[in-house]
Amino acid sequence: MIEKFFKLKENNTNVRTEVIAGLTTFMTMAYILAVNPSMLSAAGIDATAALIATCLAAFVGTLCMALLANYPFALAPGMGLNAYFAFTVCGKMGYDWRIALAAVAIEGVIFIILSLTNVREAIFNAIPSTLKKGVSAGIGLFIAFIGLQGAHLVVNDDSTLLSYVNFRENFHTEGICAILALIGLFITIVLYVKKVSGSILIGILATWILGMLAQATGLYTVTPDAGFYSLYPSLGITDFSKIGETFGQVFKADFSGVGIANFLVVILSFLFVDMFDTIGTLVGVATKADMLDENEKLPRIKPALLADAIATTAGAIFGTSTTTTYVESSAGVGAGARTGLSSVVTAIMFLLAILFAPIFTAIPGFATAPALIFVGFLMVTAVAKIDFNDLTEAVPAYLCLIAMPLMYSISEGIAIGVISYVIINLCCGKAKKITPLMYILAILFVAKYIFL
Repeated sequence: MIEKFFKLKENNTNVRTEVIAGLTTFMTMAYILAVNPSMLSAAGIDATAALIATCLAAFVGTLCMALLANYPFALAPGMGLNAYFAFTVCGKMGYDWRIALAAVAIEGVIFIILSLTNVREAIFNAIPSTLKKGVSAGIGLFIAFIGLQGAHLVVNDDSTLLSYVNFRENFHTEGICAILALIGLFITIVLYVKKVSGSILIGILATWILGMLAQATGLYTVTPDAGFYSLYPSLGITDFSKIGETFGQVFKADFSGVGIANFLVVILSFLFVDMFDTIGTLVGVATKADMLDENEKLPRIKPALLADAIATTAGAIFGTSTTTTYVESSAGVGAGARTGLSSVVTAIMFLLAILFAPIFTAIPGFATAPALIFVGFLMVTAVAKIDFNDLTEAVPAYLCLIAMPLMYSISEGIAIGVISYVIINLCCGKAKKITPLMYILAILFVAKYIFL
């Protein structure tokens, strides 16, 4: 039954590979269980309610992706979007969190409508083949950068913005984390080269275990004020009644005194970032997994986008910020995921996380960092398929891939790539290869920078 539904043989995979890959994806995403409640609590949402809402939104969205589209893509409340929700909409703009959830819900409904039509699919297909490869490579650099930060190998620096960690200073916190992440990275690489099944997941678990040993021997010091917590998992009972504080509150939003113009700006901001983050992630991960057809199109793109839209709407009802397709899905793809079965595993793990959240939130960033850094390498290999002899194709792809990590945003990378592609080809007399939709996208991106 599983074989027939998910078409495992057709996709050159098996149950064991899909299960391990699904676990790998979850492990690289588990940080959201700690980060999202922390973010949303700044907006006034109860942290426990936000945790349950996060798990439920991820479960529903990822399961929809598995059952509707049969793709190994996982969904959860998006980073960046949750910060915008908490610190801009509810913080700087002063809106009640229920109004912010209403904006997310409306965005989700709009996406459902667009997904049932051909609008989002047309946008996906309008992106040129070379630019898609640039997106894939850019996401590789982006997640590698996230991994380097999570490993504490790359740290903030007042003079150069970024620098490498000083191993001598703060050795028992940042220093030991960086060393353990490097050990985990080499373990992952060696196992992957030797074709050991589950090498990426083993790398995560091995790094975490080494971290616990380091804590036991005093090499790692628990310093909560500096963001270094105990690495030992603990059991705790989740107060399920807390979900009542957020579930359905979107329908109780009080819009009195809310300016229509400002509210529309909020909706458009959520809409814009979510749309192109999702499209960028689908482009990048699908390119790496060789899921695009001969015309560089993604089969079953419509149900994949619909799953994403349903997740956003459901997430708002549960009580969390915009739910989107996660770039960490590439870790599962790197581990061999090719079908929705891996997404089912990831979805179930998010559901179980409601019961065992303290275990998963104990997974440190430096333990998942080796997976992100290595998967970043696997994805950046797409750059080899870019035709560097045609600069009108290669330069926009380059600008796209370099913008993603430096601007810390997939959607910004796509924006730079699309704008530069249109301008360069238009000025170089190659306007014939620019589709009308690319012109429209370029104008919309420019308008976003001016008005949003």
